[in-house]
Amino acid sequence: MPRVTRWFLRAALVHLAVALLLGWLLGLGRLVALPPVLAAASPVYFHLFMLGGVAQFIIGVAWWMFPPLSKERPRGNEALAWSVFFLLNGGLILRAICEPWVAVDPQPIARWGLLLSAMALVAAGWIFTGLLWPRVKGK
Repeated sequence: MPRVTRWFLRAALVHLAVALLLGWLLGLGRLVALPPVLAAASPVYFHLFMLGGVAQFIIGVAWWMFPPLSKERPRGNEALAWSVFFLLNGGLILRAICEPWVAVDPQPIARWGLLLSAMALVAAGWIFTGLLWPRVKGK
């Protein structure tokens, strides 16, 4: 298994655990009053679960298992795969910080952080699509 795949899978499990903990805390909000920043974290729960847990797991396995590109470089540009890893995880962490912040106190720096996180997540998706496309397009 490629090293980058192992890191994608590890990060997916961490994001999944954090998302489940956050979901539990949000569910606790039905019984007790939560701090406003935590109460505003519902979209963060969704992003950590779906992008951080599910999508990242899929990306890691796809990078490993999709058809080889060539004998010399079966998976393509590994440096770009690492950039996907860092953009995805950095974007998710930035989103987890800025999204509740914007909901509670919409400061310009929080809004810019949220925009930057969205740009990082979109860039990760496009780069990964570009990496896998040659491996599945056929000859």
